[in-house]
Amino acid sequence: MDRITDLLEQNLDHVGLSNAAFSELIVRLLDYGVISRSESQIEASLYDRYLQCADIVEDYLAPMHLVLVHDSQFRFIRVFPPASVVPGVADDDNSQDSPFQNGFRTKPSANVIAVILILRVEYEKALREGKVDELGQVLLPLEELVITMKNLLKQSLPESQGERQSIFRQLRQLRLVKYSNETDLALENGQDSWLRIEPSITSFVTQAMLDQLYPPQLEPQTEPKLEPSTTPV
Repeated sequence: MDRITDLLEQNLDHVGLSNAAFSELIVRLLDYGVISRSESQIEASLYDRYLQCADIVEDYLAPMHLVLVHDSQFRFIRVFPPASVVPGVADDDNSQDSPFQNGFRTKPSANVIAVILILRVEYEKALREGKVDELGQVLLPLEELVITMKNLLKQSLPESQGERQSIFRQLRQLRLVKYSNETDLALENGQDSWLRIEPSITSFVTQAMLDQLYPPQLEPQTEPKLEPSTTPV
């Protein structure tokens, strides 16, 4: 009987990839949780490599019950821990009774979750108003994020500059935002600071939570219960 590694090597030979190239792709995907073609030359190369061996990647991850989401329009791939509830992906038999409850399943802090929720609301507003650019990104003043956060969640960003920097750094690592100056985003007023919300934010907040925050055709009225959760929110 052929070993799994032998079968993998045969499949990679068929698409013209080496074991080392495939390993680099998988390690990066599992380490970062996301690969976005617009992020850098490195991630552009890895994303194109994924397209070359997409079926092999999916087969490789399937026994671990990882959920892989590929957005071909905005060209990113994201992997979610086992039993995650992923927006736009139907639940399977593993979603409720999965034995996987820990491991690399991470729980963002309440502050990070709060900002993710507000970013999703602002992205939805921009979608409805036709203010999304050709890359699927939304330009958002930091001041507007702060105001919406206070109005919807009755919360503010942390006063500590270090804590603010940590929040935005995590959001960038998750490929949910882009920004030019982390220090400016950490300042209290943030009046001259801007974020670019990435389209991948739509795979991070369930429709039920979005409707609670920002009901269709209505102004936001409800104040949702905010609890630390596994990704996605």
